Amino acid sequence: QVQLEESGGGLVQAGESLRLSCAASGRTFSSYNMGWFRQAPGKEREFVAGINWSGGATYYADSVKGRFTISRDNAKNTVYLRMNSLKPEDTAVYYCAARHLAGVVTSTAAYDYWGQGTQVTVSS
Repeated sequence: QVQLEESGGGLVQAGESLRLSCAASGRTFSSYNMGWFRQAPGKEREFVAGINWSGGATYYADSVKGRFTISRDNAKNTVYLRMNSLKPEDTAVYYCAARHLAGVVTSTAAYDYWGQGTQVTVSS
């Protein structure tokens, strides 16, 4: 079992940057594929970025491609989301999630464990 805890959210102005962290418990973190999702008020939770167990493959939603970067440090049991050039439409609660089965997928149903989320607010 994996427990996830996000941090690094906050209030920033448009164009600024944030780095989110997701710390995982458990000795098997390196075997999990990880994803970042977000949920804005009144909207469904959506895929933002994903990374495979080794960090060798990454995937992004079109809306964040070129601005966000996902990475992981298996020695620290942590996955990161670097967010540059933030826009007001990036405002949401950001969640990290872990998937035990192979592959990075965009469906929320495919992930086994979730963190509690961290709020990101981007003002215009």
